[in-house]
Amino acid sequence: MEANELHSQHAEQGEDRADRQGAGRRFFARTTATEARTASASATASRRVRWRRSPLVALVVAVGILFSGAIVDAASEPAYAADYPSWDDVRKARANETAKKAEISRIQTLLKNLEADVAAKTAAAEEAGYAFEEADLAFQEAALKAQDLQAQADAAGEIAATSRQQAGQMAAQLSRQGGGNLSASLLANPGDADDLLQRLGYASRITKQSEGLYVRALQDMNTAQSLADQAEVAREVREELRAEAEAKQIAAQQAADAANAALAEQEEHAVVLQAQLEVLSVARANTEAEYAEGERIRKEAEARAAAARAAAAAAAAANGGGGSTSTRGPVNGWVWPVNGWITGHYGNRLHPVYNYWRLHTGTDIGAGMGTPIYAATGGTVTYAGRLGTYGNFVLINHGNGISTGYAHIRDGGIMVRYGQQVQTGQQIAQVGSTGASTGPHLHFEVRINGVATNAVTYYRNHGIPIG
Repeated sequence: MEANELHSQHAEQGEDRADRQGAGRRFFARTTATEARTASASATASRRVRWRRSPLVALVVAVGILFSGAIVDAASEPAYAADYPSWDDVRKARANETAKKAEISRIQTLLKNLEADVAAKTAAAEEAGYAFEEADLAFQEAALKAQDLQAQADAAGEIAATSRQQAGQMAAQLSRQGGGNLSASLLANPGDADDLLQRLGYASRITKQSEGLYVRALQDMNTAQSLADQAEVAREVREELRAEAEAKQIAAQQAADAANAALAEQEEHAVVLQAQLEVLSVARANTEAEYAEGERIRKEAEARAAAARAAAAAAAAANGGGGSTSTRGPVNGWVWPVNGWITGHYGNRLHPVYNYWRLHTGTDIGAGMGTPIYAATGGTVTYAGRLGTYGNFVLINHGNGISTGYAHIRDGGIMVRYGQQVQTGQQIAQVGSTGASTGPHLHFEVRINGVATNAVTYYRNHGIPIG
């Protein structure tokens, strides 16, 4: 059979298959995506339960979000319209016992409302962080599956091409030998019977070999096509899960912003309300003056600290985004993100907290609590907040499909906000042990098109020093 006939037959089989696969592929894609989400949610469920057992979670998350500096939008407004009393209101209420009691009740209610608002929005931020983590995990696993299937399809395609070439060569050889005229030659030249019969037997064997090559080539081509179809489905699933993860990321950031705004609201008003409550409760007339003096001192201290930070940032910018303590400085625009030692590698491992085998998507770098964490290279902060078992997490987009992630940051240790531009080596956070962690360290990820890869291998392949 000629090579073009082999191709034609395979094409006809492909057309028949296409009709069956059209609707089937869409159904399978939806089913596979659902299975990926279910597996991800199931794997995270037990971790979420264990994390929530701690009675300190709400407080810890609230403090962590406060210092994340996340952007606040309309969704971050308090759930109630607070009408805070002025000091004139307090002074007037002191003159009348009934008014004083009413004002005390009003202030106590405001304090409770502030506390409740922080608790509710902190819990919502934690929940959104877990949802983001689950969606991202499902996407990561789907992406790895798509990569694996594509690699198998490529390998099978090479095998199929070789088989097809061999079958085509055999068909051409048979055609040149004219095996079909041997019987006529035998009748016309009986004296050459032995030679002709030997050639006829050889041709028969060649024909059988040719048929075997044809069958194998067809099988190889079908295998390659099947794997290519599966890889296409896997890519469809991957992109669907990518969109879901991106939506969950936006929702988680908004929830973190809302919690941040609620905590800022509480910090702004709680001290004043407590001072006003003291005036009404113990009849101290000089509390307002004392509070005003304390506020003046506090604001002056904050101004000095802000000026020092601004000067440090200007010096870092003048140094080309310095701040990294790497002795060799940036190489090819990158630095190692923290001074420490590698304690965990990228790849499948037994989870140190939950005791099951799973892909570890990052490189763990041991370091002391509070050790500075630096941006590996310049970019834009695309996430700063809670991320389930990652604890406090920062994600930076560096362009060209490259991003880096920094996990387990200490509470109050996020030093950047969503949308902020950062420079290579700029301090962005502090080492901590939040989330599912056994001790202070940085979980560092390098992602290519959103998919985590081996950070150490990436650095080495790009000539960037490690450590």
